[in-house]
Amino acid sequence: MRLNKLHLKNYRNYDELTMDFSKNLIIFLGENAQGKTNLLESIYVLAMTRSHRTTSEQELIGWEQEQALVQGEISKGSSKLPLEILLSKKGRKTKINHIEQKKLSSYVGQLNVILFAPEDLSLVKGSPQVRRKFLDMELGQINPIYLYNLVQYQSILKQRNQYLKQLSEKKQSDLLYLDILSEQLADFGSKVLKARSQFIKKLEFWANSLHQQITHQKEHLKIEYVTTLNSLKSQSQEQIQKQFLEELAKNQKKDLFRGTTTVGPHRDDLHFFINEKNVQVYGSQGQQRTTALSVKLAEIDLIKEETGEYPILLLDDVMSELDDNRQLHLLETIEGKVQTFLTTTTLDHVKNKMTVEPEIFYVQQGKIKGDETE
Repeated sequence: MRLNKLHLKNYRNYDELTMDFSKNLIIFLGENAQGKTNLLESIYVLAMTRSHRTTSEQELIGWEQEQALVQGEISKGSSKLPLEILLSKKGRKTKINHIEQKKLSSYVGQLNVILFAPEDLSLVKGSPQVRRKFLDMELGQINPIYLYNLVQYQSILKQRNQYLKQLSEKKQSDLLYLDILSEQLADFGSKVLKARSQFIKKLEFWANSLHQQITHQKEHLKIEYVTTLNSLKSQSQEQIQKQFLEELAKNQKKDLFRGTTTVGPHRDDLHFFINEKNVQVYGSQGQQRTTALSVKLAEIDLIKEETGEYPILLLDDVMSELDDNRQLHLLETIEGKVQTFLTTTTLDHVKNKMTVEPEIFYVQQGKIKGDETE
């Protein structure tokens, strides 16, 4: 998979910009606060329909503008496909091959991207919410059905929490409706849980392989899905659904007291283990960073395995955050097989470390000064 063209209009600090990409490594070079990250973000938005930096779409729209446009042309195999997303105060409109898509799950997955930014190094030591978001974004790209089930789950969860609050405040008294919501939640929740469990098993396989390479076979990486339910690996979706429903019934008094749903995939987490020791608790900063790097890079092979195409890799100023050994391993992993977009303030991290010739664009105050290699 490749991104051949990118067109922006009224996107952040870019009034209008069209770029063509012909190489496998594209570098956006420039000082801080010039718009390098905005370019990477726009590619991410083109793929995922939302930003990784903000939940407010208004922030993506240029100053005093009504809407922003992001367009791109991607190659999959021998075919080319135009993608488009229009952002406005009214919401998002997406198009594939100039045809508007009504469902988010129909659009997401056309362009697969992996973003690696400095904050991703906190994947291991950050909050459970960070790891749940990572799971949902990555799994949603390769499995549209998962994305649909997740959206349904979140919608029913919101209804259940609102009704629990009304019950706890004595504004409602009908527990039968709560049972109906619980059944619906367990239905979609069990599908989310099963998909996550299968995804993590594959992710662990690829991440452990990379982790052993980086550590010269000294460390083995395990990833554990932490949930209130018993082991999900050997269970069918129906068994998980039954168990989830039992957990909801068991926790009903607590839910009523708190006015919120206390069990389910929205409360789950990931734990990482190096040589059987919990990295979040006992790992050094170096081990935590290596684990995060292994997990992010594992997605490259996992997405290739699932979709038949390598994803596009977006590296937002991460080279400066990694030591020489990890920099070299990152570049060796991606070299020659993955189209990579990289932002940096200096070429020192890349120079003399790659055999492929990069395409370099200098970014200054929302303008592209051209390919600096020419």
